[in-house]
Amino acid sequence: MGHRLAGPDAPRPVAIVGAGYAGMAAAVTLAQRGVPVTVFESGPVPGGRARRVSTQGHTLDNGQHILVGAYTTLFALMHAVGVPANAVMRVPLELQYADGFKFRAFYLPAPLGLLAGLLATRGLPWRERLGAVRFMRALRRQQFQLERDCSVSDLLRRYAQDGRIGHYLWRPLCVSALNTPPARASARVFLAVLRDTLGGEAEASDLVLPCVDLSKLFPEPAADWLRHNGADVRCEAPVRDLGALRAQFERVILAVGPHQVKAVAPELAIEFEYQPIYTCYLQYDTRTRLPFPMLGLAHGLVQWVFDRGRLTGEKGLFAAVISAQGDHQQMTQEELAATCHREIAAALPGVPAPQWTRVIAEKRATIAASESLPRPAVETALPGVFLAGDYMDPEYPPTLEAAARSGVRAAQRVLALSA
Repeated sequence: MGHRLAGPDAPRPVAIVGAGYAGMAAAVTLAQRGVPVTVFESGPVPGGRARRVSTQGHTLDNGQHILVGAYTTLFALMHAVGVPANAVMRVPLELQYADGFKFRAFYLPAPLGLLAGLLATRGLPWRERLGAVRFMRALRRQQFQLERDCSVSDLLRRYAQDGRIGHYLWRPLCVSALNTPPARASARVFLAVLRDTLGGEAEASDLVLPCVDLSKLFPEPAADWLRHNGADVRCEAPVRDLGALRAQFERVILAVGPHQVKAVAPELAIEFEYQPIYTCYLQYDTRTRLPFPMLGLAHGLVQWVFDRGRLTGEKGLFAAVISAQGDHQQMTQEELAATCHREIAAALPGVPAPQWTRVIAEKRATIAASESLPRPAVETALPGVFLAGDYMDPEYPPTLEAAARSGVRAAQRVLALSA
């Protein structure tokens, strides 16, 4: 794999700017075909907006991510670069809330597993359980498509799914997957997620929770694999002059966030609205545990709490996640940490005061997955320059799977033009 052809038939080297999930997906795809690759990453570790960070003596993720079984492109790449199976915890889809609501998909042939799970949902009146079954059957008949896009809130009202089922299931799924408030989120994008998860095969809706930090989950093993196979991965190597890079490489893939594209190649920039993700880490006594690795809180700012002790072995460390815009953006970090602890303590009586807290705010974590969302093409107006990133997928929201897919697509386009 590290051997490269010499002479006129040798593949032309490709530069990749950004060692996040999209950039590393592109690099691995190209290297698998024997293309010489050089990756330029401005930060100290690979991962982009899903990476390991060091803050005030603690090593943490810059956010808590959930994967699902439908992330087939990312899982294939993880397998290709040797990520071990125990790097994730894979369980059937189960959403538990502190106040007693519980939904769990059954391992039955599709769509029976989902329908049985909806009917068995704890904390819903029967009429809403039956209404949810009718909703999913209607979406399946429509092949999870809409003639005209609308907001997720409008979609839920249209199908009478805006009661308790909306509060506990549909809206949280929308915010988690699209990182956009339901009143602004694209129903078409939301239905693409439902199609491939709840509407897919039984394993497609599995929760896949990282048991290692986000850099170790794929970008760092990918960097090691690339180096072993002759590629060059350079961290702390920012690209400030695209023209100079193009003078060295005939093919360049810009695998950075859209706001970073503007800095490197302003003529290629597209204006997007952005949505934040706030993650508050709270270190409790090491004996403190959640009843399930991921617990929902439905009546305050915090949407989900993750027990890092059960996932990564960091005993007593909880990660409280607040996705999308909201009142929390006006709080100081101290106020937000205190609010997160208050909400956790209300859900879990007897929880002690945390020993320390850290708030990590990714203010431009993703683009807003709203209606009429622009999706740029892989090829650009600059010859030999291609785009990759989680904002590129023609139908998916900005997720790690969308990033991986976009990297593979950019690499495939480079390969096609080089054939």
